[in-house]
Amino acid sequence: MKNSIKVVVALTLLVAFLFSFAACTKQPKVEPIKVMALKGPTGMGMSYLMENETDKYDISIVAAPDDIVAAFSSGSATIAAVPINMASVLYNKLQGDVAMLAINTSSVLYFIENGDTIQSLNDLEGKTIYATGQGATPEYILDYILEANEVNATVEFKAEHSELATLLASKEVALGMLPEPNVSAVLMKNKDARIALDLTEEWDKISDSQLVQGCIIANKTFVEANEERIRNFITDYKTSTDFVNNSVAEAAELIAKFEILPTKEAAEKAIPNSNIVIICANQMKKDARSMFNILFSINPKSIGGKLPGDDFYYQAD
Repeated sequence: MKNSIKVVVALTLLVAFLFSFAACTKQPKVEPIKVMALKGPTGMGMSYLMENETDKYDISIVAAPDDIVAAFSSGSATIAAVPINMASVLYNKLQGDVAMLAINTSSVLYFIENGDTIQSLNDLEGKTIYATGQGATPEYILDYILEANEVNATVEFKAEHSELATLLASKEVALGMLPEPNVSAVLMKNKDARIALDLTEEWDKISDSQLVQGCIIANKTFVEANEERIRNFITDYKTSTDFVNNSVAEAAELIAKFEILPTKEAAEKAIPNSNIVIICANQMKKDARSMFNILFSINPKSIGGKLPGDDFYYQAD
């Protein structure tokens, strides 16, 4: 009897010890990585992660690029999807503590016409083009394409995409350059409007590298300390972009749910023209560098005054 009691006591002590040991060796909880993206194509590519990977990523969608600049600069966002020139500006501003993980958006720019007179770039000769994005990549892309094709046109800028979209939808202007998803918004409201020219196609005619408008950056210090988590993010983001591009109806529901675009119908129409991609490593470096060189030649301040160094481009081991 005494022996039985001793055995029970010993087993009880052993179990207590194992529970205590497990508690002491329990790994600390890993907080989700804070990610920020803009409404529109840069955020659309995040929608699958927002629905299915909330334990890994805390993703916020904002309307203004300045919100991302402030959050990333202060460290309250670790990963951000930003316009291509902003990535370089932040690299220079933060003394190189920024790494580009991937290109996530090629061109989303299109010419919309109320009419049927614009069939090629040469048809823009002497025309007035209404546009948005003055002082940013849309202006520089437009200037580069017009100059390369020796087309003389007058460009008048509007402050907001929504303003120009309203003017085109109401037929108050005949010709405008807009990005997605504003293009689809115009086409949904004005059945007489059409996409006259795709600026991606026009770019490809004059350049050996891909037109790039958006990318994903991360805090370099975090990247160097968390290589596995960064590699996993890139893999997860590829899964998300594949879902958005290949399952349009389902993706559109998520995009509307997270208010990245206002409605499912708008998202469903915009996805095919939004050129949501993931380009990494050497191809990313080639395309981004080419874009930076062009932007620098037009206006050095547009990329923060100098070209990013080789350390800017993330290369997974």
